Amino acid sequence: MVHALYEAQRVLKPDGRLIDLRPMHNHRRIGISRAGIYQQIGLMREKFDNDLAPDRAVAHVLREGSLNTEKCIEFNCNRVMDSFNEFKEWLTEFTVLDHLSSHDWLLERVQRALAEKPGKHKVMCSGPLKLQVLRKRAVR
Repeated sequence: MVHALYEAQRVLKPDGRLIDLRPMHNHRRIGISRAGIYQQIGLMREKFDNDLAPDRAVAHVLREGSLNTEKCIEFNCNRVMDSFNEFKEWLTEFTVLDHLSSHDWLLERVQRALAEKPGKHKVMCSGPLKLQVLRKRAVR
């Protein structure tokens, strides 16, 4: 990862910018929304092992001083699904791709919550993202 950052710096012009957008190390919140009212159902059980290397790489390059943080913001990314089946498909794909243990317990919770309150609901997954704008230091 540090090598990739060095290569990105190499092709940047002086004062050029590099965008770093990644999920933060917080478990995604799952809930249901109906008529603008949100009810949290549970948290996913994710692993953050793969997120540590990019954090260390960015910190390393920032310590060296060739890049500076120009701006850093954190915000939630909300994925809204229109049906339980859409949520189930997304969650299954997510857990397989990230090699996570089964989240059947979460599927059951969401299904139960939807059954308890009939009507038009949406299932929402909310996870925080971090956007960092890094600027290449001008050579003097």
